[in-house]
Amino acid sequence: MATQIFMNLPVRDLDRSVQFFTALGFTFNQDYTDENATCMVINDDAFVMLLVEKFFKTFTAKEIVDATSATEAIMAFSVDSREAVDQMVGKALAAGGTESQPVQDYGFMYSHSFQDPDGHLWEVMWMDPAGPPADGTAPAS
Repeated sequence: MATQIFMNLPVRDLDRSVQFFTALGFTFNQDYTDENATCMVINDDAFVMLLVEKFFKTFTAKEIVDATSATEAIMAFSVDSREAVDQMVGKALAAGGTESQPVQDYGFMYSHSFQDPDGHLWEVMWMDPAGPPADGTAPAS
């Protein structure tokens, strides 16, 4: 079983992407950074490799999805509180991202989404450590 995860994302402008995610508070591993790519640290076990599109294409024979007009995936990560969800999305919007979906509030789970400058979808979420209600119902959002 894998102990670490690396997500690879194509980007048009690596410097712009680094500036955007730096504004959100992410850091980068300089050991895996050059003019073609950088390694964004999510935590000790999760990383996002931001790869310039031309370099990304060397890893696949498939076409790269234009994330501004089609969805290839939604990357989701958790934070420690509802307030932290709002703060992270606020930072993303201030740094040039756009809102993807409005807030979704299920009581035990709270999330909000944004698109980065390349159109990739990101969901920021908080989940109550107690989990969902025992009866399995979730309040309407």
